[in-house]
Amino acid sequence: MKAIKFEKPWEVACVEMDMPKPKEGEALLKIKAAGICGSDIGAFRGTNGLVSYPRVIGHELAGEIISIPEDNPKGLKVGDKVVVDPYLYCGKCYPCRIGRTNCCNDLKVLGVQTEGGMAEYYCHPADMLVKMPEGMTWEQAALAEPLTISLHGIHRGGFKVGEYCAVIGAGTIGLVAGLVAQAYGGHAILMDLVQERLDFAKSLGIEYTINSGKEDPVERIKEITGGEMAQQVMECSGANPAIRGALDYVCHAGRITLTGWPKKETSLPTDMITRKEIDIRGARTSAGEFEEALELIMTKKVDMTKIVTKVITVDEAPETIIDIEKNPGNYLKVIVKF
Repeated sequence: MKAIKFEKPWEVACVEMDMPKPKEGEALLKIKAAGICGSDIGAFRGTNGLVSYPRVIGHELAGEIISIPEDNPKGLKVGDKVVVDPYLYCGKCYPCRIGRTNCCNDLKVLGVQTEGGMAEYYCHPADMLVKMPEGMTWEQAALAEPLTISLHGIHRGGFKVGEYCAVIGAGTIGLVAGLVAQAYGGHAILMDLVQERLDFAKSLGIEYTINSGKEDPVERIKEITGGEMAQQVMECSGANPAIRGALDYVCHAGRITLTGWPKKETSLPTDMITRKEIDIRGARTSAGEFEEALELIMTKKVDMTKIVTKVITVDEAPETIIDIEKNPGNYLKVIVKF
């Protein structure tokens, strides 16, 4: 079978590999579509410190079941179309015991600490497959995983109908977080330094955009919210100044969720956190949010297909990954079709 593999940083190829054989409790999938993620580009650069090499990449996966244990807990069958929940957890540690499996002490993410699924065939635990709705396309299904990341950040912030959610960073996760906030009856304020990204966001229906390099975000958010500021701020850029700015953008008694991964620590004024009584919450990957994501995509409450830059073949993937690394501003989401 063909697979996309990083032998080491800066070395990507479409390679021939033996088909995998399912272990106990695993299903064998024929992968039909896989998304290229920003974390894959970080792995290509060698800047994602969690990645070990050599590594087959890919965690945004949809495919057809070729074989599966008959006693699988979800009653899935051969021929079913499914998406893959790519976050492998131990099930025993404290976070797992309270249902926050994304915080597992020994969390392994496909294509990062363990082999990914950007390949023609892949084996995965049968209980971590989610059946696709009837009529959903493979491209739509491969977009479920990035949507769960945005959903998780919105959920971690306890977002409510009618609230203002200020989202920092108009990449895939931030843009989709804004769409989610609006789908759930709120108001999105999307901030970025790149005007083209903001223009694209407006074309998708994002209510408010702020170019934080040309406007004062604090004054603009104050104007939008009638002086109150945002009830929730979702930081998706991972930039230290943006993380610090979140404290200025949030209202008194508001919430901040940190989805972006900064490369170094951020100095924060704790007196402001106390004075405003701000809740600051981490938001890592997702936990149990795939069904919700699939419903949002299928009903087009969040039309994820609009963020797809292009659809490519597996043979085109290495060249495309190299180009995304060189020209990241030209891409939002690329889907590899098998």
